[in-house]
Order: sequence, then C-alpha cells, then structure tokens
Amino acid sequence: MQLIRPDTHFDFIGRRKPALALSGLLVLASIVLLVVKGLNFGIDFTGGTLVEVKFQHPPAIADVRQALKPAGYGQAVIQEYGAPDEILIRVQNKAGEKSSTISTAVLGALSKRFGKSEVTMRRVEYVGPQVGRELTRAGIMAVLIAMVAILLYVTVRFELRFALGADAALVHDVTIVLGLFSLTGAEFNLPVVAALLTVIGYSLNDTIVVFDRIRENLAANRKKKNPDSEADVANAAINQTLARTLMTSLTTLLVVVALFFLGGEVIHGFAMALLAGIIVGTYSSIFVASPIMLALAGRFKASEEETRELEARP
Repeated sequence: MQLIRPDTHFDFIGRRKPALALSGLLVLASIVLLVVKGLNFGIDFTGGTLVEVKFQHPPAIADVRQALKPAGYGQAVIQEYGAPDEILIRVQNKAGEKSSTISTAVLGALSKRFGKSEVTMRRVEYVGPQVGRELTRAGIMAVLIAMVAILLYVTVRFELRFALGADAALVHDVTIVLGLFSLTGAEFNLPVVAALLTVIGYSLNDTIVVFDRIRENLAANRKKKNPDSEADVANAAINQTLARTLMTSLTTLLVVVALFFLGGEVIHGFAMALLAGIIVGTYSSIFVASPIMLALAGRFKASEEETRELEARP
C-alpha cells in the first residue's frame, strides 16, 4: 500500500521564494517575541522551593497535583523521592513569596485533600538563582555545541554549502519552537531543552537523507550528455525522498500527539516542543535546507538563465 506515489513531481524548489519569505517572517516574529516577552523559565532555571512530604499510604501523583491546584501550585514538578510514600514537590516562587509561605500552603492543601494525619512535612529547601544561571548556560552550550558539531560533520561529509544549509534549517527550527513557547507562555525547563536537542537531531536526519540523494543524483547527472541544472536535481531528490520523509514524520507524530494529550503535566512541555519541532523540521528539510544550499552556490541564477536560453531556442 502506497499513500504517496514514488514518481511525484512537485516543484518544491520553484516555490522557494514564498516558502523562504514565510520562514523569514516566522523567525523574525519569534525573535521579536523572545526579545520583548521572553521565555517562562521553570524552576530548573529560575530557582524555587523544594518541599518533601511523607504520606502514610503511597498517593497517586495525579491526586497530589489535583490537591495542589486550588492553592495555585498545579504546575509544580511532582515526583517520588526514594520511596512511593515520599513525594518531592518543586514550586517556582512568585514575586515576594517566601519558601515558608509555600511550604505552609502546600501542606495545608495536601492535608485538606488527604487528611492531616496522612501527610508529614519532611524538609523545605530553597534553590537559589545561581543554580538557575548555571543550568541556563549549560542548556545554551548544549545547543551551541550540537550546532557546531553538525556544521563540522556535514562539511566533512558533503560540502560547506550543504553544512550551512543544514545549520540554517536547524536555527530556523529551534528559533520557531522557542518563539512558540514565548507566545504561549508555556514553561521552559530542562525537559524542553532535551526536546530541542531531539528536534535538532530529527531535523538533521531528514535533511541528511535529502542531501544524500542530491549528492547521488549530482554524480549521475554529471555523466549525462545534457545535464540538468542543480536546482532540477535537488527538486527531483526532494520528490524521491518525499514518501519517506512524510511517513516518518506522520508515524512519529502519532506517538508525540499521544504524549501531548495523555502524558500529563510533567512532560507536557517536552511533548509540545517535539510536536512543533517535528512539523517545522519536516517543513525546513524540504523548503529551507536545499534552497539555501543552492542559493549559496548561486545556482538559482544559473538555472533561470538556462531556462531563458531553452525558451529562446526554436
């Protein structure tokens, strides 16, 4: 069964101008949002309060979260700590809010839901902003190192213009995903950083598949008596890999959509970043990486001149 014909002839390269204009608009809007509004950093980056509580009977994490919602801490990070009856709750401090106030409110909310005799406070700690700054630097460095490593790898395996096209697509993908988090105000935490690195790998994988086919087609094209333009070769390569690209993206999206709607609050941001990243990454592997690679070599101009010459012939 074939959902996509293997002999498609969509003119992706011919639609490069409106596609790149759309990409430029989205990237610019994302940068403006990041500068003006910024990101809603979670406790991993901003610091906050850690509250450890012990239950007489192991509770369900979902029940603990429901108990904290009326107190305004429904977005807290909740996890088992050591044993099923010991729960660690991480809460981001609001402006002027003290850790003692948070711990009292958390204990009161849990006691109201589970009973006073069921819950015991074990410890309260404040994680200062210094930790947040270190994590911020580590997260940024992780993304930058990944980008530089990819640039070097693609340069060695292909050519510099291929590497620049691939990195441009990755910057495009990461910037738009960050812009989405800024627009929605969704919490930006370490799992989201992990999702961004996953998006980089996923997008690069798609781009490399297309570039590999372009390289193969270019080698075969040079042996022709009347070789095609590089733009036509790239367009053919994108069409030849289209079925694989879309089927891979669709099957991956099925899992990510399930995580997004059914995975719970803890991995909601992670799933959201993956969902946006897969969609944008699939788009960029078709409409961003190859057109930029060709533009860097000035191949569009040559292709247009060749087209005019062919049209002028009797």
